[in-house]
Amino acid sequence: MRLYHTGDREIREPALHYGRKNADFGQGFYLTPDREFTLRWAGKNAVVNIYELDGSGLKCHTFQRDAAWMDYIFRNRRLQDSLEADVVIGPIANDTIFDTMGIISSGFLRPEEALRLLLIGPAYTQVALKTERALRRLTWIGAERTGGLDHAARQREQQAYQEDFARAMAALDT
Repeated sequence: MRLYHTGDREIREPALHYGRKNADFGQGFYLTPDREFTLRWAGKNAVVNIYELDGSGLKCHTFQRDAAWMDYIFRNRRLQDSLEADVVIGPIANDTIFDTMGIISSGFLRPEEALRLLLIGPAYTQVALKTERALRRLTWIGAERTGGLDHAARQREQQAYQEDFARAMAALDT
């Protein structure tokens, strides 16, 4: 599987401990198979690292955009990663994940309503390598400098997302 990771430098030997412990899929080294998405994260003069993952023999878990995915993210935000896997693959939660999880915890939003909000926007895929075993199956192919996605495209995407989210929030009130 061809994977990408954007950063400020070449990362020939990734490590698991640099990432946030309360990320979507817990602590790990995060990549994406979607080259376009990695360019979304790239700032000026960013480095896109390119890898190949040999998943044979690894324990992989794949999520869809559903209640199980939302629950797993919800638990990881509270540092309660209960999944035993070398690799976790699934959708990236949209930018409202922190607010949405807080609203659920406060009892103002039912989980099914929260899931509808989290489904707004494009469905980009993330791959979290969670064990040293998985890292040993990852081969660095190379890296390239990029200027990232153009600013106007980013603004259009953000505007469309905000409009869709506002419509969904208004529908919850009815």
